[in-house]
Amino acid sequence: MSDWGLLPDDVRALLLNKEWESPKNLRERLLGKRPFPLQVSLKVPTGAQALKQVDRFHAFIKQWQQSPHRHRIQWVQRQYRELGIHEIPATLTLDSLQDLVAFIGPKAVARNQRWEKRMAPLLELDADLYPVLVRHLQTLEQMSEEDATLIARLVTQLHQNIGRESYLRALPLKQVDTKFLENNLALIADLLDAHLNGEITEANGLLNWLGCRELPKAWLLVRPLCPQSRERLCDLPVLQLPTQTLRETSLPAGNILIVENNQSGFGLPRLDDTIAVFGGGANVSWLDAGWLRDKHIAYWGDIDTWGFNILSDARQYLPSLNALMMDRKTFAQFRQRAVPEPSPVEKLPPNLTAEEIELFDELRYGGYKGLRLEQERLSADYIASQLQTWLSQTTRPTTR
Repeated sequence: MSDWGLLPDDVRALLLNKEWESPKNLRERLLGKRPFPLQVSLKVPTGAQALKQVDRFHAFIKQWQQSPHRHRIQWVQRQYRELGIHEIPATLTLDSLQDLVAFIGPKAVARNQRWEKRMAPLLELDADLYPVLVRHLQTLEQMSEEDATLIARLVTQLHQNIGRESYLRALPLKQVDTKFLENNLALIADLLDAHLNGEITEANGLLNWLGCRELPKAWLLVRPLCPQSRERLCDLPVLQLPTQTLRETSLPAGNILIVENNQSGFGLPRLDDTIAVFGGGANVSWLDAGWLRDKHIAYWGDIDTWGFNILSDARQYLPSLNALMMDRKTFAQFRQRAVPEPSPVEKLPPNLTAEEIELFDELRYGGYKGLRLEQERLSADYIASQLQTWLSQTTRPTTR
């Protein structure tokens, strides 16, 4: 862009970049945080500049004289040596959004009309929703007019505790599908919050306000390792349960074996009165379940820095948790099967035993530096032997 004499196309490009195509600046302009009038200096040339490029100087004046926006220009009179007296375009002033839209041109006009049509049914419901609609302008622009009407229809149907402990998809809505609600949850939450004077915020979120249950998440696999435990689980060989369900539901076995990875969990041998929970990786938050206090529990993960980090996290909930096959003896026996560990943990986890800290340091700085031994690489006979040793350490009455 030139140091002087901005032409109409130059100003249009400038406004497109700084005002119209900048989501932040456009929102602030629509909300009055960047108030009108908007003024753009057209960079009146000095005498030396005009004389150096005479043809450009005359084109600068002529283009603004012929512009349909000439009436928005502040003109100043200048006398130039050798060029005489001229009326020079000095400043463009746009007094409103409509002026800005009109100056930028047809694409801006079409865009403005598009969002106005989509805002209309909601503003008819409540004019105070305008700031929310501006904050969600990008979402609104991508909607069809029909979808914008559905949003308005939704806002009028939803009320506190309509969910009554059901899931979001089970809401009793009329002429609106619940997938549409789910896909537009953030917009609807903000609209309702504004419409109802902050009730959604006070309820700590839309789902709470609706009375809906959260969808199950953070699933774990549960596998009984003996016929008796399987029978107590309706003879199911494997179950998949969300974290919250597992936290609330006592598993019918005296021994609970927590395993980091899926394949190792599926490869476990038969163990009396034992149920394995696996596939959660770093998800150990369910270990705060009260029913676990009456169980004989062990954890088995990879021998690497991340495995010890998960073990440490698990001990936040169960400080006396036994670790199986995560020791120096196991690593030494199968060292030839170790592989490099990408991105190892640097910080020492806080809840490790003295022996585990020594091995962790070996994996970080010592003879095992940069290595990891995946639990899948241990031999089946070794795993079975170690698990039987664990079972023999604590004798508990068989769960009935």
